Amino acid sequence: QVQLVESGGGLVQAGGSLRLSCAASGRTLSSYNMGWFRQAPGKEREFVAVIRWDGVRTYYSDSVKGRFAISRDNAKITVYLQMNSLKPGDTAVYYCAAGPRINYYTTDGYDYWGQGTQVTVSS
Repeated sequence: QVQLVESGGGLVQAGGSLRLSCAASGRTLSSYNMGWFRQAPGKEREFVAVIRWDGVRTYYSDSVKGRFAISRDNAKITVYLQMNSLKPGDTAVYYCAAGPRINYYTTDGYDYWGQGTQVTVSS
């Protein structure tokens, strides 16, 4: 069994910062791509960021590029999402995901999901 647990969400003012963490347990995921998705009420789950299994490449959605940064600690099987210059439009439940495939940008590319952590950005 694999379990991913997100933490670090909360309520912040626009322009503020948060750092999300995702801790994995059950088995090693060091060879998996680790991504972040988010889902707002009434909207589909959307891609936010991914870091490739070897850490060589990172990719971001256009809406967060330049503001968010993803990183990973393979020794602890933990992935982080540093979120700066937050906007009200960033309000969503943020999900950590892990998967071995190269289709980074869709939910089909990931096999394991966390339960999500709420991020709310006030204006």
